[in-house]
Amino acid sequence: MLNQLVIAEVQNPMLGNIIVVSGSILLLLFLLKHFAWDAISSMMQKREDKIANDLDSAEQSRLNAAKLEKERQEKLARSHSEAAEIIKSAKDSGELSRQNILSETKEEVARLKEKANSDITLEKETALKEVKDDVAELSLQIAEKILGRELTPENHESLINQYIEGLGSVNETR
Repeated sequence: MLNQLVIAEVQNPMLGNIIVVSGSILLLLFLLKHFAWDAISSMMQKREDKIANDLDSAEQSRLNAAKLEKERQEKLARSHSEAAEIIKSAKDSGELSRQNILSETKEEVARLKEKANSDITLEKETALKEVKDDVAELSLQIAEKILGRELTPENHESLINQYIEGLGSVNETR
């Protein structure tokens, strides 16, 4: 048959070329459809599924990343608030400690002042007693010399009390 086609004289050689090329293309399409179309279709379907899965997993990864970012921001905010609470607690504790130390120091100062005052009062009383004793003895010696005689204990005591009362009133006016 090919001989007849070739032998037959074709008036228009271009028309013959178009027919042969069209027939070859149709034959090629038929063979592709029959032998390779299912393999190509399944390969394209697998590629389409893979791309869809990749897009889905990319979207899922993006959502997970956004979720993790949000959780990280929340944890960071909680950490900041916890740090602020710790700092506030430390400041409050420091202020409380400072106030306790100040009150304890004031109490200690007041106690020491009171002790010093009582010590001073005791020393003053002791000194006054010693002075009274010294004055009484001196008075006794002076009185003996003035009177030229020895005083009885009753006289002695009476002179001492009079002199002490005089000293007490003189010290009170000072």
